[in-house]
Amino acid sequence: MDSPNTNPTAEDESQLVSRRIQRLSLHLTPIPNSFIRDHHQLQLLTCARVKLSVNTALLSDFLRGKHRGIQEKVYEYFKSRPDLQTPVEISKDEHRELCMRQLLGLVREAGIRPFRYIVEDPSKYFAIAEAAGSVDMSLGIKLGVQYSLWGGSVLNLGTKKHKDKYYDVIDNLEYPGCFAMTELHHGSNVQGLQTVATFDPITDEFIINTPNDGAIKWWIGNAAVHGKFATVFARLLLPTHDIKGVSDMGVHAFIVPIRDLKTHQTLPGVEIHDCGHKVGLNGVDNGALRFHSVRIPRDNLLNRFGDVSRDGKYTSNLPSINKRFAATLGELVGGRVALAYSSVSVLKVSITIAIRYSLLRQQFGPPKQPEISILDYQSHQHKLMPMLASTYAFHFATLHLVQMYSEMKKSHDDQLVGDVHSLSAGLKAYVTSYTAKSLSTCREACGGHGYAAVNRFGSLRNDHDIFQTFEGDNTVLLQQVAADLLKQYREKFQGGTLAVTWNYLRESMNTYLSQPNPVTARWEGEEHLRDPKFQLDAFRYRTSRLLQSVAVRLRKHSKTLGSFGAWNRCLNHLLTLAESHIESVILAKFIEAVQSCPEETRVTLKLVCDLYALDRIWNDIGTYRIVDYVAPNKAKAIHKLTEYLSFQLRNVAGELVDAFNLPDHVTRAPIAMQSEAYSQYTQHVGF
Repeated sequence: MDSPNTNPTAEDESQLVSRRIQRLSLHLTPIPNSFIRDHHQLQLLTCARVKLSVNTALLSDFLRGKHRGIQEKVYEYFKSRPDLQTPVEISKDEHRELCMRQLLGLVREAGIRPFRYIVEDPSKYFAIAEAAGSVDMSLGIKLGVQYSLWGGSVLNLGTKKHKDKYYDVIDNLEYPGCFAMTELHHGSNVQGLQTVATFDPITDEFIINTPNDGAIKWWIGNAAVHGKFATVFARLLLPTHDIKGVSDMGVHAFIVPIRDLKTHQTLPGVEIHDCGHKVGLNGVDNGALRFHSVRIPRDNLLNRFGDVSRDGKYTSNLPSINKRFAATLGELVGGRVALAYSSVSVLKVSITIAIRYSLLRQQFGPPKQPEISILDYQSHQHKLMPMLASTYAFHFATLHLVQMYSEMKKSHDDQLVGDVHSLSAGLKAYVTSYTAKSLSTCREACGGHGYAAVNRFGSLRNDHDIFQTFEGDNTVLLQQVAADLLKQYREKFQGGTLAVTWNYLRESMNTYLSQPNPVTARWEGEEHLRDPKFQLDAFRYRTSRLLQSVAVRLRKHSKTLGSFGAWNRCLNHLLTLAESHIESVILAKFIEAVQSCPEETRVTLKLVCDLYALDRIWNDIGTYRIVDYVAPNKAKAIHKLTEYLSFQLRNVAGELVDAFNLPDHVTRAPIAMQSEAYSQYTQHVGF
């Protein structure tokens, strides 16, 4: 038989030619010096296939940052109070009362006061909310309703008189409150709200009315049982002397008492009903509110962006209804930031349970040899390893969002406000949708034992499911991102300034408008595929291609269908564009994290980042193949390397979830216990 070295196959010859072309191209088109400087550390990382080790403590410190202490305080408090831990089986009414006791205990006994950090240090507030949600997701949401929504609306939409009157009693939970925006007929379309607040100049009061059933405030957290006040969003109507009789000044926010402070009885004119048992989050008492000519003092208008004088004159620093509406909603963006951040926390708990169990569980094996861990099967690695990589990617992306939000609250910079608004919409939509799908995958990865309620996938999935539609429906939020991209696209060609998150479009669009390089399209070496420049360029090329093509389609269809019809005709294209952009941002932040992490953790974190990037490219390989951005041989190499990186990650998967530092009393799933998991599981059922 001839040696393969003396008679190379056609495939071998093709690879040799490809490598020679690659080397030649490097001489012809060298890597820019600026890139070498920026990515020097990453380029020096070895791609050698060696067994990894993880400094879990160091990685955990890097992940959890400066607010680790306050989270530990939350965990330790609930560990010390088993009576406040949520049992597996609990009725709706019992869960609601327990959830209120949990919140009261956290604030009054543990001395953790989240409200003060809403403005002072938002990142600390989000850390507290994340820890509370890990204890019980209903607790995290109830905390958010009280402090971020009800309290946040008073702080952000009100003025000094409101803060002076309400701050302390919101902080200490003396005044539990609600955020009454959503109506039966209107959720995402806030400008379409129908509840009205008519000014009565004779009594110097606003009269709050629900004009029809469609205007009933619906899904209002804290309303069914505990709330004493509500921030009610209503159309402000001022009397006029013309034929109309009133002038509609648009949607404003009003503080409306709904229950007596002493007796807790519903106040006259206020009608409250319970929204009942939900799919999840049954510790939160959602209710419906109807108002029958409820009178409130003029001072109860949250008047930061618009005010009414004693004689009924309206004043505002903002010239139009649309600008006032945008400013109002802009101040409420913290809810989306919190949901994106909290969704990553849910994903961390879920992937931790799934991976710990998959390392423990053994099934089948080679003949006459011990059974192997189910995480040793390639199919299981395919399910869980890219998900683990995504969890890390989302952690750094949402941490960046929190930092941007904190800076925005300090600087009030208009450009940063717009950037945070769009990025929070995109990350909230993208991350919560991904987590929702992943919860089912994790449940399936744990087989029958994942179906046991005690192992938490059911409650996690049910509680998290609403994250996809509250604080903005995900499909609507992605359209906001797409609209902003198109706006930035127009700015680019008009020579305007691009917002921070979109800066890459300027260079990336220029690259897109030229043809893909036929030489680099065939490069398949591991060093090239793991180069962050290749990965980020590929993500951004795809976004730019989608942006360019949808802009052309919209322009074409607008001529016959009008702007609304054209948008609807291109809607799926627009949603794909938004998701592609958000993935580009996520990868960019992950690469930055790899650059800034402790040196001892960099090789491992780079591996996780590479898997995230290449798995995403492979999942959308058709897009790259259509335009010859990636040749067939390169696509095959990407697939093979993705599988190998998943295998590599499996070897350190346990250490990587340990770095999330979620103790057993937080994960609370017997199959994920770090010692004697099966024993604890059997004890739970009575053995």
